[in-house]
Amino acid sequence: MGWAMGITVATPTALSLLQSCQQNADTAWIPVFFTEAQGGALIQLVDLIIPKTDTPSASEVQVHSFIDSYMKEVPEKPEQDLMTMAFTAFLNKALKDSGKTEISDLAAEDLEPVLAQSLAQRSEEEEAAAMESLGAYMQAVQEGQPAILDEAVARSMFAGNLRSTVIWAYKTSEFVGEQVLTYLPVPGEYIGCGDLDQLTGGKAWSI
Repeated sequence: MGWAMGITVATPTALSLLQSCQQNADTAWIPVFFTEAQGGALIQLVDLIIPKTDTPSASEVQVHSFIDSYMKEVPEKPEQDLMTMAFTAFLNKALKDSGKTEISDLAAEDLEPVLAQSLAQRSEEEEAAAMESLGAYMQAVQEGQPAILDEAVARSMFAGNLRSTVIWAYKTSEFVGEQVLTYLPVPGEYIGCGDLDQLTGGKAWSI
């Protein structure tokens, strides 16, 4: 569908933006695509998806900054508008359910139920209806016609793509690649049928 956040390959542009965000980790983050209030909510959302445990949280490796920069630099305006609309629908739901009026007042406990609901598995019929709704929306946009997307569909699409992008950016970050995953920049002996627990302690390979 051309959804703006559907990053499925490590393109040079995406990798360059990710590296730049990590290099600027020590400076105060100022969103370039989202508003300041949306940026604050985004930080909380990425950390709900990958919280801090014995490894860094998503925000600690600048995943939120990468998503913001990517949305500013890469997608065309229709995809940017779709992102803005879907994120707004998500935040409006959190505001309504929490009884709050300002995005900046939303806390993780206000966002988590909406995230869980938006990521809940749908039936085949519901998934087909959602895809049909999204297809009609994109076609209307391409034809320059008024385009309306069901808010529940927008929230679900936003949450699903956000989760995929957070995971991709986290695993691709330099810190996680070198310090969390198994990192071997110079390949050694090839062991085709070795046990992963014995070879890497159960960790996936970084590269």
